[in-house]
Amino acid sequence: MRTASRFIIVIIFLGVVLGGIFGYKFYQFGQMKEQMSQPQPPAKISATDARTEQWTPSLKAVGSIEAVNGIAVANEVPGVIESINFESGDTVQKGDVLIRLNAEIDEAALRTRRAEAQLAAQEFQRVSDLLPRRAVSQSQYDQAKANYDAARARVNEAEAQLNKKIIRAPFDGTVGIRMVDQGEYIATGTPIVEINMLDPIYADYTLSEKNLADIDTGHPVEVTVAAVPQGRFEGEISAINTSVNPETRTVRVRATISNPDNLLRPGMFASVMTLQPEDKEVVTIPRTAISYNTYGDFVFVVTENGDGKLIVERRTVTTGQTRDGRVAILSGLEAGETVVSKALLRLRAGQKVEIQEGSDQNQEASE
Repeated sequence: MRTASRFIIVIIFLGVVLGGIFGYKFYQFGQMKEQMSQPQPPAKISATDARTEQWTPSLKAVGSIEAVNGIAVANEVPGVIESINFESGDTVQKGDVLIRLNAEIDEAALRTRRAEAQLAAQEFQRVSDLLPRRAVSQSQYDQAKANYDAARARVNEAEAQLNKKIIRAPFDGTVGIRMVDQGEYIATGTPIVEINMLDPIYADYTLSEKNLADIDTGHPVEVTVAAVPQGRFEGEISAINTSVNPETRTVRVRATISNPDNLLRPGMFASVMTLQPEDKEVVTIPRTAISYNTYGDFVFVVTENGDGKLIVERRTVTTGQTRDGRVAILSGLEAGETVVSKALLRLRAGQKVEIQEGSDQNQEASE
């Protein structure tokens, strides 16, 4: 009997609790319905008008900076470094002496070869004087001439060998960090120092094969690098590769860039803009006015409903290039139409809006 009473009490208690919960939820639903039935104030928005601008069509690509001439200077013959005639970072001219190797043995060998050549010359001269008087045979004359020619060749060989002990700058440029020390023995082919020609300099990049018809040598280019974020380096296309890479279907392009301050260095990552010869009229809006999505980019266009109230309409657009914070609209929007310029996430299609004071659209109207 007690168990049955307790069971009934629990059921009654649970009924009261659940009834209270459902009653409270029903009250909340009624309040929400009442609030939704009341007219909502229009959302405050910032708006701007789409406008036409004259843009120079361009193709954007990434590439790298390359020296017109750039090598690691190395020696052709082994030897001990006798003197170093440059400092790291120096600007050198073609033919400037960079290092000298100890050449005592080669100098002695050259003196020997010159003495041999002098003796051969004297012998040849004597034979030449005797030949007209038939005091020597033609074969003796030919032998003396051959000995003289061979002696002169050995002198030239010794001079060339001696010259290899002097390493010179192969072209005008800037040297990097020295990689050898005075008194060091260096084997054949030891890297001594990097030398690069920095002005002008190359920007190598690739473009899709579909853009081949849009580029030509002489077209202007603009290059930007992370090391100089506010700088733009100008140049022009100097060469286009004669073949297309069959794996990537891209073509290699080379631009020659003016670099008077040596701010661009070989190996830098570069962003390259290839400009077209003629300007083009495009419709543009601020970048903040576009919602980028994987299923399509869209904007909110401000229009009027049947009551003459302002509402927003969601419209899909096709976007093009971005320049100075503005985006070219290829389709979906006409010049003069008003769009919401920012805070798009809080809007929905058909929502009533009010353009707030100080928005871009009001400023443009006042101008």
